[in-house]
This record gives sequence, C-alpha cells and structure tokens, in this order.
Amino acid sequence: MLKKFGLYALRWQLSTPVLIPILSYCLDRDTGIITATIIANFIGSFIFFWVDKFIFRANIKYPLWEIRENSQCFDCGKQNCRCYRLVKAKNYDRLDDRHPQFRCEACSEKRAEELEASGVRLA
Repeated sequence: MLKKFGLYALRWQLSTPVLIPILSYCLDRDTGIITATIIANFIGSFIFFWVDKFIFRANIKYPLWEIRENSQCFDCGKQNCRCYRLVKAKNYDRLDDRHPQFRCEACSEKRAEELEASGVRLA
C-alpha cells in the first residue's frame, strides 16, 4: 500500500507542470480563476485517469468465485444444485462475461484443474 501511495503522490506532483500551461492559457484570456481551474482539472482528468488506473489496478492474490444456489451445471447438466464459477484469478478475468458458466462442485474441481494446467494460478 505504501508503494501505491508513493506512486500516487508522485503522480499528483506531476500534474502540476501539466496543468500550469492550461491555467496560464485560460487566465491570459480572462477566463477567470474558477473557470480556468475547472477546465484544467477536466483536461487533467483525461490524462491522469489512465495513470491512476495503472496505479490502482487490482492485484489478485486469491481467486474470486461466484456461487449460485439451485442452479444447473453447465457441464453435466445436474439441476438444483450449488454451482460455482471462477470469476477472477491471476491470468484469468471473466468479470464481464455475458454468458457465465456455472458448474457443480465435481465439474468445478475438474475445470479448476484444467485451468491450472493451462497456466491460471488459483493458489
């Protein structure tokens, strides 16, 4: 966390030389300090959104699973059972999956072994 804060503090300081020319340009045209600040911050948000996204990207240490009760297994078709799906792990991201595949416990364990064999880290 301290490393992220350090990067964020550095990023914050780097925003000053980026925003000064914008403020100067706006103030030279009698925009007014409040309007100039809003414009500079708006332009800065376009630039630094991507930097902040990089700094605060998720570092998955443990896999994220979704559990659904009374569901049907995608693989074996077993109905009305507790089903699981891996949502996110290192080298694996199905957060935005429009057609999630839930599996019963047995099929889920088999699928987890297949994913681990293909390089997805679950532990």
